[in-house]
Amino acid sequence: MHGLPVVNALKRNDPRCHITWLLQPGPASLVRGHANVDEIIVLDRARGWRGFLDARRVMRTRGFDLTLALQDYFKAGVLTALTRAPIRLGYDRARARDLNTLFTNRRIPPHPPQHIQDEYLEFLAALGVPAEPLEWNIGPREDERGWQHDLAATFDRPIASLVIGSSRPEKDWLPNRWAELARTLAGDFGLAPVIVGASTLRELVTDRAIRERAPGARSALNSGLRRLTAILDASVLVVSLDTGPLHIATALGRPVVSLIGYTNPARYGPYRRFQDLIVNAYGDTSRNGVLCLDRRPGRMPTIAVRDVLERVERWRTTYPAPPA
Repeated sequence: MHGLPVVNALKRNDPRCHITWLLQPGPASLVRGHANVDEIIVLDRARGWRGFLDARRVMRTRGFDLTLALQDYFKAGVLTALTRAPIRLGYDRARARDLNTLFTNRRIPPHPPQHIQDEYLEFLAALGVPAEPLEWNIGPREDERGWQHDLAATFDRPIASLVIGSSRPEKDWLPNRWAELARTLAGDFGLAPVIVGASTLRELVTDRAIRERAPGARSALNSGLRRLTAILDASVLVVSLDTGPLHIATALGRPVVSLIGYTNPARYGPYRRFQDLIVNAYGDTSRNGVLCLDRRPGRMPTIAVRDVLERVERWRTTYPAPPA
């Protein structure tokens, strides 16, 4: 999601440029068919080094002029090198991790830590490409509107999507609190809770807890990222952990109540919008004027249901309902 404004700006600046994006299968399913992405090379990390060899085999048949190394972990560095582009633009030495500077030969200027989206936009600045206006163009697409309409027609009240899973247990919230929240959203706010996400064991446990204690909640787990986008777009409110769908909802302009404690919300939270709806269990986001980068385990359980409901009430009184 943070890469899409970069892709759109590059294409807007020079429609002739050919953009190839190296993605894992999940994100590839979200981006495939995007008007400004000419080609996707899929890296299936589940195949281990075979996945890297498959990607290498494809890249060896291409001739890249420029590689933007937006990811700075070691395996991404290997892939950067495999592109064999004469210009491989990456992070400055202070911010590059995992020996990433070994794989790049140009670097963006040093900068204090900031929101990840802003860091990605630094690559555009280094290329002299205007970033504004920021565009995601993530959908839903015209051929997805029918499914979205049919889904919305099955509800007699506005949808509130609950993004209950994340990549790390330290980012998750407690299942019984999700259940209490869903019950209150239905009973006191007149919303239809829809549970969205993947189908990891942690998500299945939370999904069951919610549906047992909030019978009106509906599960839409494992819908796929394209249909997830349509569900979020059809929602009047999204309640989300620190995870990808949070940024999809923000890009769609859907109000997001963010539950963030393990990571810094000023760096990983919703970008520019819905700051007043963040439930910040992380604490101080900066120290001596510098953005904090440390992880803070054990903070998510400190979020009470009432903390989330306070933000939901703020949403109800502050944000106008979208047109029907």
